[in-house]
Amino acid sequence: MEESSSGLPDSSSTLDVPPPLMAVKDARELLEESEEGSGAPQKDDDSLLNPTSQSSILGDPSSLDLASEAGRSKSSGLCFSDGKCRIDYVLVYKKSSQQSEKRDVFERNVRAEGLHMEKESSITNSDVIFVKLHAPWEVLCRYAEIMNIRMPFRRKFYYLHRRYRFMTRLEKKMSKFRGWLPRKPMKFDDTLPDLEENESFTAPFSRQRIHHFIIHNKDTFFNNATRTRIVYHILQRVKYEEGKNKIGLNRLLSNNSYEAAFPLHEGSYRSKNSIRTHGADNQRHLLYECWAWWGVWYKYQPLDLIRRYFGEKIGLYFAWLGWYTGMLFPAAIVGLMVFLYGVFTLEHCQVSKEVCQANDIIMCPLCDQYCPYMKLSDSCIYAKVTHLFDNGATVFFAVFMAVWATVFLEFWKRRRAVLAYDWDLVDWEEEEEDIRPQFEAKYSKKERMNPISGKPEPHQAFTDKYSRLIVSASGIFFMILVVIVAVFGIVVYRVVTVSTFAAFDWALIRNNSQVATTGTAVFINFCIIMLLNVLYEKVALTLTNLEQPRTESEWENSFTLKMFLFQFVNLNSSTFYIAFFLGRFTGRPGAYIRLINRWKLEECHPSGCLIDLFMQMGIIMVLKQTWNNFMELGYPLVQNWWTQRRLRREFGQKAMDAFPQWEKDYNLQPMNTYGLFDEYLEMILQFGFTTIFVAAFPLAPLLALLNNIIEIRLDAFKFVTQWRRPLPSQAKDIGIWYGILEGIGILSVISNAFVIAITSDFIPRLVYAYKYGPCAGQGRAGERCMMGYVNASLSVFRVADFESKSQPRTNGSELFGEPVRYCRYRDYREDPNSEEPYSYTLQFWHVLAARLAFIIVFEHMVFTIKNLIAYLIPDLPKDLRDRMRREKYLIQEIMYEAELERLQKEKNEKKKNNKVHHNEWP
Repeated sequence: MEESSSGLPDSSSTLDVPPPLMAVKDARELLEESEEGSGAPQKDDDSLLNPTSQSSILGDPSSLDLASEAGRSKSSGLCFSDGKCRIDYVLVYKKSSQQSEKRDVFERNVRAEGLHMEKESSITNSDVIFVKLHAPWEVLCRYAEIMNIRMPFRRKFYYLHRRYRFMTRLEKKMSKFRGWLPRKPMKFDDTLPDLEENESFTAPFSRQRIHHFIIHNKDTFFNNATRTRIVYHILQRVKYEEGKNKIGLNRLLSNNSYEAAFPLHEGSYRSKNSIRTHGADNQRHLLYECWAWWGVWYKYQPLDLIRRYFGEKIGLYFAWLGWYTGMLFPAAIVGLMVFLYGVFTLEHCQVSKEVCQANDIIMCPLCDQYCPYMKLSDSCIYAKVTHLFDNGATVFFAVFMAVWATVFLEFWKRRRAVLAYDWDLVDWEEEEEDIRPQFEAKYSKKERMNPISGKPEPHQAFTDKYSRLIVSASGIFFMILVVIVAVFGIVVYRVVTVSTFAAFDWALIRNNSQVATTGTAVFINFCIIMLLNVLYEKVALTLTNLEQPRTESEWENSFTLKMFLFQFVNLNSSTFYIAFFLGRFTGRPGAYIRLINRWKLEECHPSGCLIDLFMQMGIIMVLKQTWNNFMELGYPLVQNWWTQRRLRREFGQKAMDAFPQWEKDYNLQPMNTYGLFDEYLEMILQFGFTTIFVAAFPLAPLLALLNNIIEIRLDAFKFVTQWRRPLPSQAKDIGIWYGILEGIGILSVISNAFVIAITSDFIPRLVYAYKYGPCAGQGRAGERCMMGYVNASLSVFRVADFESKSQPRTNGSELFGEPVRYCRYRDYREDPNSEEPYSYTLQFWHVLAARLAFIIVFEHMVFTIKNLIAYLIPDLPKDLRDRMRREKYLIQEIMYEAELERLQKEKNEKKKNNKVHHNEWP
């Protein structure tokens, strides 16, 4: 759910400038102005502290008007005290910190790089000092060239092929017709200001070719996100101590030299004036009104505004989340139709009718001693509920979801390619990453030459690296064993509790002992999942640090893979047990397989095991998503509310409104330690729930869709209002998460094949209809062909053959008027009076062979379809490929013409000077 990039183009052309040749300033003039701005003498640390701190103003309640006036003079806390130098980054430290020497050296080196610096005491805490940084024009130009930042140099004009001209004329005629139709409610109002920009060709910035770029105003040529990235790049490469490893802001944050470091939000996200009449006060206000406000939940996301404010990495996350949410619409509609098909065909289902009318069929007890005999008709409600999601449309829906997962991933590649083009990320490559400080400290004594840079760098020996990987893999295996032990504990709980509930005093629980057992087991499982998640995070962090990854991206990928593996196994282990193991290895009445030779393993309900799987997925999915949404928004809301309450009681609301922006942002919550990891992990786990067991829970896509509509606005509200502004960073894709999504897509095909073949009754019903039912040999299968299926799927057991441990305490006479001699159970076995009592019948082997054949055929068919679709859908749209080739050609032509124009201008000036000089010669 995002707005197309054509509606919100690149932020590089936000300026209203005339045509390029008229808008370009002279390069010398700009550089002279920048040199004048950066030529100010450097101040020492004491002189950097702003003497007109607002703490003295706010200390006197009668001086609030002066405080607000001072705030206005400083542009709401976004500039230095002179009101001209914009704050690009803020560092925060405490005067009581013991790392003052490192900090002083670091700040002197920062000023030596050309950054302007100003310090100011905190209003709310005299021990806190804010260090405000500003990058002047010359520094921005120098580092923009070093970082190869792409900047606009010419407005885009699109080449239109002849065969498209007829379509253009047709579209113009159709536009008149569309004017009579209601406009799309999900699009933004065209009259809303600040939403439209002009696209421009971009090229890596160069000071030698500065005259080629569109520079209407040097203060706004580099947008705020770009300025922040440049300052952060400088801060990460400044030394704070003598020595090659004593470098970078991150290390000063880790050793508490600085308390925090963040870019500023661009003012308040609220305004007294309407955005439609007065426009947006700032980019943050515009994002809130167009994205984070709950009133626009049905609108497309303004992806270009998100990218312009938060950077490409966060923009790609919301683009992926919006694309995933949009693709859930067809899946949710088809899943709902499958469920409604079960509802509408419920009255015509022959199996449900037979179950509900089976008053004379007595079922064997489901547990030892305490469980009574029961009529099969008592399972009427469960049989009807099972039919809602286990019907003829289930197989189609499983195939559809497998194909849907492939289509989703393939079309996301195309969508990502379009975004990469619109956001100038096609030619962007990650610069060589710095080595992690922990890696340098560990292996600083062992060095080798870097084959790329030719410089010596710390080296990890082969034996050391792989021995650490082996220990890490052993830790992962151990934690998976912990999950298996937890699942085993849940199994023991289910086995023990079903007898306890069967002997309960309350008739409601006693009569529904199996449902009560399943419900409580799922709730306990959810609590265990949440507790183990905390443990897994610490274990994954320890194992990842033990591996000693070389760079931050390697560390992030390793940590991501471990956390996903832990949480995926933790969340789905019980679901796999219910889907593929519950009721499969229990034995039969009179010869039950027991746990520790004591407890009888749990059996499925007479209506099948699928209802247990349905309850497991429904409860876990709803509880997990509700908990995640509460923690995502609830925790920062409570933290910020408590901070605001404390400040309001101490200073008053008017004083708080006069706080500068750095003070307000410091009181917000920082972004998660692992960045977007938690956001991605939540959605990837949901994607697994939506696809892996969707055959047992067709409403999963609908629940995921409803959750994601809320999730988008929750995340937007959190980023805009509750968190400090994160560092704008670039990225070309979603990283390792795409590979994880592909792995889940493959696993979903296998799991759904097993769910349909083993867990559901689809295959037994199909075998009965074609081989043993009334229509056997006729080549057709309908509801009439299922007559007698329930009786054929139940075997007979003689009560006298019960084990002493399993013998019921009642003989059933109180329910049926006479002692029960025979009871029925779900299986395909011979009668007790046959030559081989309780042995498997021929129908059992037919069903088993059909199940295995279905798994093989289903997997090969679906994988063939998936691979065919992946092959037929190109990763790059054809029109985009043509545009990229055309644009590359045009850029070369434009640069060539501009260079010729410059040379011609220099030649003419040279001739003119020579002519004047000749006239002056005597």
